[in-house]
Amino acid sequence: MNSNFKISIITVSFNSQNTLRRTIESVLSQNYDNIEFILIDGGSTDWTLDIIDNYKDRINFFISEPDKGIYDAMNKGIIAASGDIIGILNSDDFYTDETILKKVADKFHETTCDAAYGDLLYVKSMDVSKIFRYWKSGSFSVKKLRKGWMLPHPTFFVKKSVYEKYGLYNTQLNSASDYEMILRLLYNCNIKVNYMPLVMVKMRVGGTSNANLINRFRANKEDAKAWELNNLDRPMFIRFLKPLQKIKQFFLRPKL
Repeated sequence: MNSNFKISIITVSFNSQNTLRRTIESVLSQNYDNIEFILIDGGSTDWTLDIIDNYKDRINFFISEPDKGIYDAMNKGIIAASGDIIGILNSDDFYTDETILKKVADKFHETTCDAAYGDLLYVKSMDVSKIFRYWKSGSFSVKKLRKGWMLPHPTFFVKKSVYEKYGLYNTQLNSASDYEMILRLLYNCNIKVNYMPLVMVKMRVGGTSNANLINRFRANKEDAKAWELNNLDRPMFIRFLKPLQKIKQFFLRPKL
């Protein structure tokens, strides 16, 4: 690959009329000139498709059809992607500024890494200027992963060749398929990954796996299955350590 990597951005949507426009415009406003924008819709019945229609000339690939869940939709996008690097930006997330994808391309060029990631801000749904949590991920190590560390999935950029070699998202999991992918790629397959110390994405609060205690319990069970699927020895107290990693995020604030 040369320095002018094609970056494929995959956005998955379903009845996302309240947030999708901001997501789309954050991709289209990037100052990097080699972007492929892929939008996979799950068959929305609200105004989502009308919003998408306003941008159809600038979306490189679009389908709207029922799917088997968010990770199935992501897999459709990865299969359709023709870029060297793939990023996934969900329909309630958006990039912090117009330079993010240029910085991602520079990181891949400078380090010859297989994947890169950065930091993320959780923001209030109704006022995205208000910070709820600051996910400062920091550099990766297996030791940290075994203590409950996780990177912010919307900031995770991966070479398409990595997906081709090691596989797509596991649709057996409802909420932990991104966690399973991290375990697979960073732990099992030991791909070369680089941390970018900057806030790359803002995410509105309200993720499915953290919505209530029942969902958190289900997420813990799926986290355990993610280790099992990778034939990895799950650390004894990780079901407690992983949620504890989030506590400090409520007190940190980025230097703006």
